[in-house]
Amino acid sequence: MKRLLLFGGTTEGRELALAAAARGWDVTVSVATDYGAACVPEAPGVTRHTGRLDEAAMEALMAGFPLVVDATHPYAVAVSANVRAAAEAAGIPCLRLLRPESDHPGCRYAASVAEACALVPPGNVLATTGSKEIGCYRAIPDYQSRVYARVLPLETSVADCRAAGLPEDHILAAKGPFSLEDNLAAIDRYHIRSLITKDGGAAGGFPEKLEAARLRDVAVILVRRPREDGLSMGEILERLEDGPWNG
Repeated sequence: MKRLLLFGGTTEGRELALAAAARGWDVTVSVATDYGAACVPEAPGVTRHTGRLDEAAMEALMAGFPLVVDATHPYAVAVSANVRAAAEAAGIPCLRLLRPESDHPGCRYAASVAEACALVPPGNVLATTGSKEIGCYRAIPDYQSRVYARVLPLETSVADCRAAGLPEDHILAAKGPFSLEDNLAAIDRYHIRSLITKDGGAAGGFPEKLEAARLRDVAVILVRRPREDGLSMGEILERLEDGPWNG
């Protein structure tokens, strides 16, 4: 049986795992956390590997696989770099699955979370950029009373917000993606006037955030995606069928 190692924990990673397994591939999906593991489908031909891996551990895991696919989050730059480096060291081809970008008219762009924080207008801010860079929001005047952070319901995420000085009632720990109604409710409840977000695409509920902001006249500051080369879902599946690993 053809073997594929997929680094995922994303919606598109789940879809690719199912599609590859349906085409006769034995797919191992590597995810860092139990939260990511929930995205791995329970299906014939799909196996889950859970745990954070550095570059050396990734290279060790790749032994015996003819092909690696990086289907991690579009903003997980460090993880993708480790996957590429490990595959190169192991001498294994690595394909990058890109999440389609959404249309985002009316947004103001920023190159980083820190730059986005410098662009916020007066009023309360809904931060939906994750917990790792939550410390950047301390640059916003009166951030402890103005910033509401919506983060994953993980101990590490909540701890990051607490370490940044956010009050408990400003830490909105919940699992997405969020519906239009969810976003409208958050905007109304916390009197949000600006939203700082990343383009997570349709899979990440990005269109619903934009529409809620439009309906409530909330300013949207969008942190640009890192520039990278990669393939669509269809192109990856074509490579699986036509590549040398099929010979």
